[in-house]
Amino acid sequence: MTPVTLLTGFLGSGKTTLLQRLLTDPDMARAAVLINEFGQVGLDHDLLDRIDDNVILMKSGCICCTVRGEVADALMNLHGMRDRGEVDFDRVVIETTGLADPYPVLQTLRAHPVLRSHFSAGGVLTTVDSINANNQIAHRAEAVRQIAAADRIILTKTDLAVAADVDVLRSALCRVNPTAMVVISDAPTVQIVGDLKAGVPAELPEAISDHAHRGHHHHHAHSLNEDLGVVTFSLTIDQSLDWTKFGIWLTLLLHRYGDRIFRVKGILAIEGETNPVAIHGVQYLVHAPVHMTHWPKGPRQSRLVFILEDIDPDLIRKSFSAFMGLTDVRAVA
Repeated sequence: MTPVTLLTGFLGSGKTTLLQRLLTDPDMARAAVLINEFGQVGLDHDLLDRIDDNVILMKSGCICCTVRGEVADALMNLHGMRDRGEVDFDRVVIETTGLADPYPVLQTLRAHPVLRSHFSAGGVLTTVDSINANNQIAHRAEAVRQIAAADRIILTKTDLAVAADVDVLRSALCRVNPTAMVVISDAPTVQIVGDLKAGVPAELPEAISDHAHRGHHHHHAHSLNEDLGVVTFSLTIDQSLDWTKFGIWLTLLLHRYGDRIFRVKGILAIEGETNPVAIHGVQYLVHAPVHMTHWPKGPRQSRLVFILEDIDPDLIRKSFSAFMGLTDVRAVA
């Protein structure tokens, strides 16, 4: 399965600049990159060969394609060219527009009957403008959804921003998406995209652990923006879980509310298992569970982090408790 990484971010957040740098990195030489228009990225000086009307080959070895119709069509075109031996790639990066909602693209990968057999979700990169993001988070739903979808957040323009404002922004990003790793845009490529191919980021357990242990005796959730109805909260469970029951509950939950569950991540203590199992879902899309080799620091509890829109967190808690037959489930801000 070829991983597909989504590169998203609000208008002016630096997606194009980051993409230009990634395309020159040798580690990305076998990547296929779907972009909206070649002219926006300024690739002319790097062109080596035009394979067809929509596909070019870079000097670095990267394949770049324009997306003039549906993303599914572009991916199918790439897949067909690879089958015919015309191109070769080991990952795909899709750059979205600045106002794009990333979730429909992720849904395409899951729902398309052909694509899901050849491509897998390989993580979401979201660029965030260190100067303007605090205002965008407060007023633009698109910016919030892009951040909520992120596996990795790339801070741009930090050299132009006031350090105190960047600290405030980091806190806001953690409230929106406590499980995303935040890196600076000039970080090495391996830190930005290197481990996203696995679908579940390596830092997941620590991120959830840190979030779940901030005031875990409180029973409330944080609403980032009352108008948007975006809420981040977590569940902490002391008892080991029945894996079959949990799978049924999560399937039913996402079937009913998947369009409003931006993300669910967690580590679970499963009955009969010594080590935890990591789960990771984005809307209706759930990655294969990962059997971890060790527990992260802190108590050996099951911890689930949710990012929701217009759903009362207490409904999630009550549903989980009732379905699993548990009484010690705690909702955590």
